[in-house]
Amino acid sequence: MKTMVIVAHPNLKDSRANQALADALQGHADVDVRDLYLEYPDWRIDVEKEQRQLLQYDRIVFQFPFYWYSCPPLLKKWMDDVFTYGWAFGPGGEHLKGKEFVMATTTGGPENGYQPGGYNAFTVGELLRSIQNTIMRCHGTYLPIFVSYGAAHLSDGELAQEALRYAAYVRTPVLATAH
Repeated sequence: MKTMVIVAHPNLKDSRANQALADALQGHADVDVRDLYLEYPDWRIDVEKEQRQLLQYDRIVFQFPFYWYSCPPLLKKWMDDVFTYGWAFGPGGEHLKGKEFVMATTTGGPENGYQPGGYNAFTVGELLRSIQNTIMRCHGTYLPIFVSYGAAHLSDGELAQEALRYAAYVRTPVLATAH
């Protein structure tokens, strides 16, 4: 299974958690990691290039810090630009059919803050429903979310464990991830 990980962090070099997660994927022949903000600093997305790339992979992972209950703005723009009518959805828009999609995110807050009754009132999965619906509308298979809670507060050892857990999750076949 070929996997493309699109990391969408506005300053990945300064991100302890997202950098550790991305680094854990290096060296796996079946996983390609891309830094969206590094590739498109001017926000001018090469739609045809991105669509060609998507066709080469079985699984697409969007890795990002959780920003105001969603993804960072360049990733949202990427989806808006790349998932076009007639290509990703609508008549003739079945190029993503059967592709697996994973949202992988880091939060600043603890897990108990992302539940009914918690200070964010909803789970991360509930808050990302609009992205889930987009993937489903584009005929993709939406896999369970990977979340690293309280990432900024993890010790070096805990972060190393999270990175290993993430690398294993990204590379796990669909039947094992769908619990």
